[in-house]
Amino acid sequence: MSVLESLGVPAELSARVPAEQRGAGRGRDDVRLMVSRGTEVAHHAFRELPGRLRAGDVLVVNTSATLPAAVTGRLGAEGGGEPVVAHFSTRGDDGRWAVELRAPDGRGSTRPRPGGPAGVVVRLPGGAGLVLDEPLAPGAARLWWARVDTPVPALLARYGRPIRYGYTERDQPLSAYQTVFALPSPDGAGSAEMPSAGRPFTARLVTELVSRGIQFAPLTLHTGVASAEAHEPPYPERYAVPAATARLVNAARAGGGRAIAVGTTAVRALESAADDRGVVRAAAGWTDLVVTPARGVRVVDGLLTGLHEPRASHLLMLEAIAGRPALDRAYTEAVRALYLWHEFGDVHLLLPEEGPH
Repeated sequence: MSVLESLGVPAELSARVPAEQRGAGRGRDDVRLMVSRGTEVAHHAFRELPGRLRAGDVLVVNTSATLPAAVTGRLGAEGGGEPVVAHFSTRGDDGRWAVELRAPDGRGSTRPRPGGPAGVVVRLPGGAGLVLDEPLAPGAARLWWARVDTPVPALLARYGRPIRYGYTERDQPLSAYQTVFALPSPDGAGSAEMPSAGRPFTARLVTELVSRGIQFAPLTLHTGVASAEAHEPPYPERYAVPAATARLVNAARAGGGRAIAVGTTAVRALESAADDRGVVRAAAGWTDLVVTPARGVRVVDGLLTGLHEPRASHLLMLEAIAGRPALDRAYTEAVRALYLWHEFGDVHLLLPEEGPH
């Protein structure tokens, strides 16, 4: 067992409220930034990010908006059964939605419950009904394709709330789960959970970065519900990499700049649009790419990300970018230095060893 796999993250290191509601409460960017270059680790404030990058670098950001994806209902066609919370994850091309049914825990969040079986009916607010069809993937018990007899974007807009987990202290408005990069999708699609690596950015910080010659390249990946089981791989997700972003990333790298992904979602989308030589092309559709050390990365030079659970599948992506020794060192240091985990927590910048000091 590696250092990382044996690492325990104390419960008190869960970020229970957004940065602007704790400590000095100065704003979203009032979080800490751990910078890794190989096994060298340095500690900064997130506001110091512009000084950790260099002119010509490009930050690849996810513009997917966070949906109010949690809706409370009751089992049974007449709605007389036990209460459940439906987490709407992903809209399929056939109009069905991938959903996870969870049990309310009495404290405003939820706990896992057995998935399925096919044919289960959930009565939702406003008289809407949901019927489970089949698992999202063979053998998967957690996420199911479901038919909903009303337009889901309108249902979520009226009755939904952000997905919330037990480590958070209280409900937050949807605005707390939107990044500065978020744009509404014309078809009502979005992310079930916030692309949280982008959360600490503010308009002022973006302006400072641009003024220093650091560029932004937008793409979209609508992320589904987080993997709740150890080593559960990501499910297929919808993404789009515009031609302008492909050109910008290719030009930046050709000129000696670095493509730095803001979040694992940006890595997944950008790598899905890159060929074997690391050339990015416009692409859109569904990606089932899982970035592992064996597969490696072809275009991403660095990554800005939150802190992930020690057994989360995302760590394979981080290992592909930085290597296992660097990851072991960083996470040991994050626990020692009391960094905060989860979507309202601190962030980690992984850069190539030859990066500037």
